[in-house]
Amino acid sequence: MDRFEDIPQQALAWHNSGIGAVLATVIETWGSAPRRVGSQLAISGRGEIAGSVSGGCVEGAVIVEALEALEDGDSRELEFGVSDQDAFAVGLACGGTIRILVEPVGGALPVDLLDRLCKARQNRTPTAYVANLDSGERRLVEAANADTNLADRFRADRSGFDVDSRVFVGVHNPPLRLIVVGAVHIAQALVPMARIAGYDPFVVDPRDTFASAERFPDTPLLHEWPDEAVQQIGLDSCTALVLLTHDPKLDDPALESALRSNVFYIGALGSTRTHAKRQSRMEAAGFTAEQIARIHGPVGLSIGAAGPAEIAIAIMAEMTQVLRQKG
Repeated sequence: MDRFEDIPQQALAWHNSGIGAVLATVIETWGSAPRRVGSQLAISGRGEIAGSVSGGCVEGAVIVEALEALEDGDSRELEFGVSDQDAFAVGLACGGTIRILVEPVGGALPVDLLDRLCKARQNRTPTAYVANLDSGERRLVEAANADTNLADRFRADRSGFDVDSRVFVGVHNPPLRLIVVGAVHIAQALVPMARIAGYDPFVVDPRDTFASAERFPDTPLLHEWPDEAVQQIGLDSCTALVLLTHDPKLDDPALESALRSNVFYIGALGSTRTHAKRQSRMEAAGFTAEQIARIHGPVGLSIGAAGPAEIAIAIMAEMTQVLRQKG
């Protein structure tokens, strides 16, 4: 998904209210398309809409088809494309083409399945919606139970359509989160970068003077002890933890919580010597060599970064590499 929009929840709410609902999903694109595969539009039985499948250029036609599909309960596949000379006028640049799957809730899309999907999203459980367009089968697969191909899709956050099997996989990952322990200068550069990259950032530091609204505007600030704070926020497979305090009394409690979780990234500031001492402390705390190896230290890609902003860039680059390229 482009971002974690509540489109399935809105469709379920419209259905449960008795007015009916349809979900339209981009399942395939060619050329340059304004919305990526997996983008969704919900249409109510009264013609209300939430979300988008094209940025506005084909929504009108989709709504008409959706209301007709609501009457018969069957799914529909729609394809929209334009010639190069007309492309920019309707928003499908360079002759782009999109295919859209239209599914009435309570018809082609079972209500109980949509309800389970919405609960999985609410609980931050990475879940894939798998639809066989020939057999009509719909099912959910959680990331924890995914095969290799699906696991790759979860990691890349990439929905897709297999032309040969005619199976669409819609990946519903929760929003990415970044927890920064240590409200230092690097954090002031890292937090806005992370927000631009699609993360929900949190800053943890019991020192009120450091973790202040003036230094971190529009950012959730937690002044509890770090291990309590990270548990309060939550640690899961879509969360990254970055430790920046240089103080073991602050870093280590959060680090131990992260090593017991399945966060996708753990980074810790400090020299090679500092990191060696950190590894020794974790070993003494009972963690295995495999667990300790999850810690990226010194934090960030080795790009010769100098100063807080460049170090923040190196951290964001390494987080992205781990998220998108590693299993």
